[in-house]
Amino acid sequence: MKVVEAICEIMKREGIETLLAYPVNHIIEYAARTDIRPIIVRQERVGLHMADAISRLSSGKSIGAFAMQHGPGTENAYGGIAQAYGESVPILVLPAGYARRIAHIHPNYNATQSMRDISKSVEPVMAANELCNIMRRAFTRLKNGRGAPVIVEVPGDTMFEEIEGELNYTPVLRTRSGPDPADVARAVDMLLAAKNPVFYVGQGVHYAEAWSEVRELAEHLALPVVTSLEGKSAFPEDHPLALGSGGRAIPKAVHSFLQDSDVIFGVGCSFTETSFGVKLPKGKRYIHSTNDHMDLNKDLEAEIGLVGDAQLTLQAMLAMVKAKEPQARDSQTVAATIKGIEEAWLGEWMPKLTSDETPLNPYRVLWDLQKVVEKDNTIITHDAGSPRDQLSPFWKSTTPLSYIGWGKTTQLGYGLGLAMGAKLYKPDALCINVWGDAAIGFTGMDFETAVRERIPILSILLNNFSMAIELHIMQESTEKYRSTDISGDYAAMARAFGGYGERVTTPEEIIPAIKRGIEQTRNGVPVLLEFITSKEVSISAF
Repeated sequence: MKVVEAICEIMKREGIETLLAYPVNHIIEYAARTDIRPIIVRQERVGLHMADAISRLSSGKSIGAFAMQHGPGTENAYGGIAQAYGESVPILVLPAGYARRIAHIHPNYNATQSMRDISKSVEPVMAANELCNIMRRAFTRLKNGRGAPVIVEVPGDTMFEEIEGELNYTPVLRTRSGPDPADVARAVDMLLAAKNPVFYVGQGVHYAEAWSEVRELAEHLALPVVTSLEGKSAFPEDHPLALGSGGRAIPKAVHSFLQDSDVIFGVGCSFTETSFGVKLPKGKRYIHSTNDHMDLNKDLEAEIGLVGDAQLTLQAMLAMVKAKEPQARDSQTVAATIKGIEEAWLGEWMPKLTSDETPLNPYRVLWDLQKVVEKDNTIITHDAGSPRDQLSPFWKSTTPLSYIGWGKTTQLGYGLGLAMGAKLYKPDALCINVWGDAAIGFTGMDFETAVRERIPILSILLNNFSMAIELHIMQESTEKYRSTDISGDYAAMARAFGGYGERVTTPEEIIPAIKRGIEQTRNGVPVLLEFITSKEVSISAF
């Protein structure tokens, strides 16, 4: 068996059904021969974003995979791999490489050398008979511990080398570990004694599928729950104890409860300090549950560290909590406080959320979108900048993995590939990306991929003909040279690609247009709805 054949057979044994790719990489052709569906994108970054969504929505059980050509293809892929690394997403990346004899000669791009800082591991296939060991290491790293891309570079001259004997490869194991019971006991005692505890939930809960444990602990101890942007949807946001999600823009209840807290219990999170996440207050007592000890004391001082799988950690805590305090606490006071803060905050924002102005207020577009969709069968994601900040505070996720949040690094155009990958993995769900006219300039050509590959997503474009979020820091360049102005008829672009495109300019047409768009996706047609909006720069930040 040739190396390229063996790689595809190993992927198939590991459950990979789709290979996102850009040619020329011989793995693409041999994947098709192995009945793994190749999907060819218009640029490498979008393919990686699609693979990213597959890994996320499967809680890491179905690993997204991407293959690209050596040299320029690998160079172009760097940003997508870096994005997944920043968001702790496991992806198998299979770049072709230069022949071994010239792989390290300037200026040839060598992924093994150049991508170490944005991957969990990177290893070249230097000898055919070592392939099984290399792939075994790769999948073990993908399926265990903190998520991150794993790269296997395949030099052109090893691609067709023969492997001796039978392919000796069995799918690798998954492991879980739990925290020290003594630390669990200390954490439980601190939580029970806290006057104003807050439960902070990150995306590790998604990967551990610990949603029921989060809810059970919150309800037993009457804990107000905030999620990180990546953890959004891990706790139902229509629950009386839900504060909402943290990001650059946040609901007022998130800010109020975090500021008034004495103990913050974070589970499945890194507590990473970022300009695009909730600002966690200093001077609080932190209990930090994470599956990576490198997170501890990185940006915040943790009084107690619980290193291990989020589900195992929460199960251990629940058992001890119920042994010490069998009766669930009354949550009425906490719930009433949350409701009061939320109602007052929404009252302040309702003029924007229900605005009849034209150009359309983007908050009105997204508020109406929320009214129309069937949330329990919808997966939505945002893009960087204003779309993220206008969507995340007000969108109430009700089902796990119904919102793909991100933001530690904020490359424009990420949301399109995420929605497309989500639709591949969950074909019966309505998959939506919300982006702006800056983001579509980065990855918009891959709407054609959605049409060509029959991936019927609903793409919501907020077009204000401007880089509005930058206006306050580019005043003179805008006034003198119109540096923040951008333009395009993107609905026409969608139609030119063979999809459904519609431009919406009046408030009364928002909901009818969304309904028409949803119906088109049911017919198998990708949809781009272009809403002409104002240069809205207000965000819900405290």
